[in-house]
Amino acid sequence: MKNFWLVKQEPSSYSWSDFVAEGQTSWTGVRNYTARNNLRKMRKGDELLFYHSGEEKAVVGMAKVTRPAYPDPTATGGDWSAVNLAPIKPLRRPVTLRQIKSDPRLKRIQLVRQSRLSVMPMAATDFRAIVLMGR
Repeated sequence: MKNFWLVKQEPSSYSWSDFVAEGQTSWTGVRNYTARNNLRKMRKGDELLFYHSGEEKAVVGMAKVTRPAYPDPTATGGDWSAVNLAPIKPLRRPVTLRQIKSDPRLKRIQLVRQSRLSVMPMAATDFRAIVLMGR
């Protein structure tokens, strides 16, 4: 069964356009235990929303997991994980955090409740609602 996720990234560090230009990436550097555990639950083929954090605060694209969790090669200590991701397509219109918060159907998603978490699961209905908002 396919799962759905949201990953957050500061666009000044690594933007959607960087991701698309590379065609795929190793999602490394996650140093939060809850986010790490979410990475470990990802399976090949799972889909995710790519969210620009910082000043932009908007979902900008869709991606998929191409390789499930493996030891993070950037970690110098500890038990950290990484996954490989590939872009699927940009959203036609970015979906802002303000739009998400104003939609009563989305009030329970982790992006609203636990906004600092960089990797979070999403219900399929919430994932689809955001994708539809971006059309």
